[in-house]
Amino acid sequence: MATIQSIYLGELRTQATHLESGTIIYTDAPKDNQGLGSCFSPTDLLATSLGACMLTIMAIAAKTHGFENKLIDTKIDITKIMSADPRRVGEVKVVFSFPQGITFTDKEKAIIVNSTKTCPVALSLHPETIKSVIFNFEAQPEQ
Repeated sequence: MATIQSIYLGELRTQATHLESGTIIYTDAPKDNQGLGSCFSPTDLLATSLGACMLTIMAIAAKTHGFENKLIDTKIDITKIMSADPRRVGEVKVVFSFPQGITFTDKEKAIIVNSTKTCPVALSLHPETIKSVIFNFEAQPEQ
């Protein structure tokens, strides 16, 4: 059985429905590729999937080791960099910023860093796709 059903709506926009939950997302082609750019592009979703997958796997590992609550409010800044010839995602930069006032032990930091390396999305990407990952364990002031 299918997991997702997508429909082309015209003007380079699609609608995707997660069949189990009914959740709907839309995609647009980006402005630099003839689109409106008013929604996530498919390649934006790829980059988003990488960050979300890393954070989810990190949380699973933290839960297993008893410190999942330390990850609540962790933020990710994701930057997608396109390559040409062929047009594809050449690099995804993922920057993790952990909550202020939270201190991680060296063991917890190692668990966090190592867990992201087992993310199924990262393992599914083309080997030439660069995955730059930064962990800001030191509390960053709110902006």
